[in-house]
Formats: sequence, C-alpha cells, structure tokens
Amino acid sequence: MLEHWLLDPDVSYLNHGTVGAIPKRVLARQQALRDHIERAPAQVLVREVAPLFGLAAREGPSLRGAAGEVAAFLGVEGNDLVFVDNATAGIVSVLGSLAFEPGDEIAITDHTYGAVANVAAFIARRFGAVVRAAELPFPCPGPDALAAAVETILSERTRVIVADHVTSDSALVMPVAEIARLARARGIPVLVDGAHAPGAIPVDIAALGVDWYTANMHKWAMAPRSCGVLWAKPSRQEGLHPPVVSWGLDQGMIAEFDWVGTRDLTPYLAAPEGIAFMRDLGLQAMQDHNHALVLEAAELLSRHWRSERAAVPALTGTMATVALPEGLGGTPEEGARLRDALLSEDAIEAHIASRDDRLWVRISAQIYNELGEYERLAAVVAARS
Repeated sequence: MLEHWLLDPDVSYLNHGTVGAIPKRVLARQQALRDHIERAPAQVLVREVAPLFGLAAREGPSLRGAAGEVAAFLGVEGNDLVFVDNATAGIVSVLGSLAFEPGDEIAITDHTYGAVANVAAFIARRFGAVVRAAELPFPCPGPDALAAAVETILSERTRVIVADHVTSDSALVMPVAEIARLARARGIPVLVDGAHAPGAIPVDIAALGVDWYTANMHKWAMAPRSCGVLWAKPSRQEGLHPPVVSWGLDQGMIAEFDWVGTRDLTPYLAAPEGIAFMRDLGLQAMQDHNHALVLEAAELLSRHWRSERAAVPALTGTMATVALPEGLGGTPEEGARLRDALLSEDAIEAHIASRDDRLWVRISAQIYNELGEYERLAAVVAARS
C-alpha cells in the first residue's frame, strides 16, 4: 500500500495521526483543480467555486458540491456543513460566537488538545468566564468512566461542553453520544472536536445528538492539507461567524464561511477524492484492518517494555498509546529529545507525549504500516532505556 503515498520508504512513519499523509491520487486531483483555477482565476473562484456578489454560478467544481459529498460521508446535510482550515478554527468559530457572563463555565477535559484548551481559555478571559477541566481516568478502564468524569464537573453555570471524539495525545475514543445525552438533560450544548475521527472510525454526526461538530479531513480522511469541516445543527447556525469576517457577514452560515477572502480552496474541493480513495480500497475493511493492527502493535510494545496501555480495546480506534520504559524520563523536554532522536538516528517517526511524569508513545496504524515497524520500535526503545 505504500506505493499510494509519497512517503519516504526508508522511514517507519508511525505518526499518521499528527498531520495525515496525502495519497498520490488525491494530490493529483488537487493539482488538476489548481490548473483549472489558474486558467481563469476570477471566473472559477467567484463564479464557479464560491459565487460572490450575485454573479451567476457556472458549471464546474464548487464548494457546495464538495460540502455535500463530505456531509453525506459524515451522516448530515450539506447545507449544515461548511469548510474551515482545521478543527481548531472550527472551535474558534463556535466559542467565539457565543456570549458568556462572568462566572459562566466552559467544560473541557484534561486530555483536550492543547490548542483547543488555549482557545477556551482565551474566550473565557474575554468575558470573565471559567474553564473547568474534567480529570479523565488514565489509563482508562472503559467508556462509562470517561462519561462519569465529565459529568462530575457540570454545574448550573456550565454553558458549553467541548468534547473530543478521539483525544489527541492519549488516543481515547470518547463516548460522545453518552456525554451529549448527559448534557441534554441539563440543557447544555455540546461542541465536538472530531479532529482524529473522520476516516479513522465510523462517524455519523446526526446520531450523536450534539450541537456542533468540527473535524479535520486531512488527517484520516485522506484530504489535502488543510481541510477541516464545521457542522452546526440548524438551530445553532444563527450568529455563527468564522474567525475571518468577510463579505457574507450576517447573511447566514454558508455565505459567511464559504468566502473568507482569497485563499487556496483546492484542499476543500479535493476532499471528495479522499473519500473516494478510501471507498475504492474498502472503507470498512480499511478501518477494521487499522484497528486490528494498532491493537496488535500496542500489545506487542506493552509486552516488550513491560508497561501499561492507555486504554482498553473498546476505547481504541486507529491510534494507541503505550507507556515508555521509565528510564527514558518523564518531562516534555525529554519526550521531545526522544522523538527527535528516533527520527534522526533510527528513521522512526512517532508521537511522544508526557503525562503524569511519564512518557507515552502514541502509535498510528494506517494501511501502509506493517507489524515489523512496531517490532523495530520496540527493540530500538528497549535499547535506549
């Protein structure tokens, strides 16, 4: 399968989850779109792709067409989904469009992605609001424990819950539907950070019962970088604004988000090609294969290092986190040094995180990976400890 990517065959790329890796076929589609645009830039961009100023749309690739295909893949309607640069931009859009009173609370967890936690803190301090982080059990025994941890911090002042679908550093598949059920009983809206979900695990946004869902398509859904999406239920679309305000102000979600200035729109337009690539391979078969591979790899590493895994199989998608041998340190700085040494000296790209004074490796499993790469990681790390 490696032949479908431009990845260096001499490097064990065990870190698909960080920024993804774009298949050659999708890159070719993106370049074809760029070529099409450059033949008549103004015509294509403002008449075909994202019609502006009342000009009649012409035949050709369009954001709304691409949004419809991506939305169908995620189980929702195209008119309720817009493109954003990435999941963090989606978080900024939602939290930045809400109003808070002093003392109001934004609920997150202690596994929330760092940039998203920063967004919550930034928005909260503008209003004198408070960010409360649920402490998730780690390692985690099961989904009920995760939902229960989130429930403990909810109060009458909670105005929104920001819930990961798959946590970034720890790779826990969160029980989003159960968290949403708990929130609805209290009248609290839920914003989901699905950065690592589309393409990695089945995603049916409509079935989750949430209010907003933002995600990256350029990680596991094979789209070019950067390509994110933001879905909002119809009752939550009024007053929703992108981080960059442009010509569509107050004309509705689609008008505001589809044009936020001149930019490269080809990652969005090529997103359906990534979906088609996965479907041609066999989407369910691919997800099942990656899930089985990462579980086998995590068990191998845990056994080799005599260390613990972060989660049970029920909380695992296509990434898994395993504790590294204690002799390798525990600080973020030590983790960064190990990460860089693995790449520069051993040709292994893997994500290293620090939690509770311990280093953890997060491995990804994509169809171009094979078990021997994780076996080599196990041996290399053991030799360093």
